[in-house]
Amino acid sequence: MNEARARQAAPAGRRQAAVTVAVLVCAASMLGLGAWAFLGPESFARFIDFPPYNEHLIHDVGAFQLGIGVTVLLALWWSDGLLVALTGFAVASGLHTVSHLIDRPLGGRDTDAPSLGLLTVVALVAIYLHRQGRKS
Repeated sequence: MNEARARQAAPAGRRQAAVTVAVLVCAASMLGLGAWAFLGPESFARFIDFPPYNEHLIHDVGAFQLGIGVTVLLALWWSDGLLVALTGFAVASGLHTVSHLIDRPLGGRDTDAPSLGLLTVVALVAIYLHRQGRKS
């Protein structure tokens, strides 16, 4: 009986290792491409070759890709799905806010960054409250 269990556990262990590697590859692709888009929008735009060039749009794409990458990565370590989702949202929303701040000379409204920043604060407060509730 123990030998049968050992045979069953081995493929499951290999499957889990394969899933972990896949998650790391997916997270790395989102984090790498997101950082490139956010920090080097002109270079990223040349690489993807989808004219016309829109610096702000590429900053936003980078912000959201970084949020996705963080979410996927955190899912490996945190079993609390709500905490993972809120943290990924907070990262994406925070960087989206930064994107609107740095790109303000390119267009948009004066209210964009404050309203987006407020969403980030809402997510951070929700993270705090959720964690406090788990401690009780």
